[in-house]
Amino acid sequence: MKILQLIFCFALITLTACKNNTSPKDSATTTYQCPMKCEGDKTYTEPGSCPVCGMTLVSVTNLTEQKQATKEISDMSVFNLTSTWTNQNNETVHLKDLKGDVLVMVMIYTSCKAACPRLVADMRNIEARLPESTKGKVKMVFVSIDPNTDTPERLKAFAKENLMDQDPWEFLRSTEDNTREFAAVLAVNYKKISPMDFSHSNIISVFNAEGEMVFQQEGLGVNSDETIQHIEKAASEIM
Repeated sequence: MKILQLIFCFALITLTACKNNTSPKDSATTTYQCPMKCEGDKTYTEPGSCPVCGMTLVSVTNLTEQKQATKEISDMSVFNLTSTWTNQNNETVHLKDLKGDVLVMVMIYTSCKAACPRLVADMRNIEARLPESTKGKVKMVFVSIDPNTDTPERLKAFAKENLMDQDPWEFLRSTEDNTREFAAVLAVNYKKISPMDFSHSNIISVFNAEGEMVFQQEGLGVNSDETIQHIEKAASEIM
């Protein structure tokens, strides 16, 4: 488990290393600033125009409140991935759209006849064992490793077949490149071994509301007590 978490951290840092991580600076609550920052960080206590470019000064208060309203994403968060996904309702989804809920995620493909049905059963068992007070804070997410076959229409049909076409169940698919990137972050390996079949890791991952991985359950039909404990703990930390 610790090895998988270290792999997750290393992979995510590698994939997001080129992003800028700037820290917002504290500002007075009634100050104004040129939007072009012609005078650097110089501020004014009264509204007006920039003496350099003539543009109207903007309220730093509004900018500060916006930054405080959007909590900074940590370097260890899966929400740093900017890939675009589509769900079973053919809606566009970014991973950061899932922020605020505990995420229980597994990578499968819908035409699988071997391991995937057991992973679906494991996910169903985990969800069924969660306390009612926790269920409203959790999303159960299936991510396809076969995006060519698993179209939104196929995912929708699969969800209905498995009575999972409602909250908290979510089915996602993207491009092959985005899927490979996501799998690398989760330390999930998969390989196409025939036109219809894949070999793949059997891992269920738990992320807290900030997108940080807190636990991974590896194997099929294993005892999920520890997984549920981590889900409940992460849910209890949601304000």
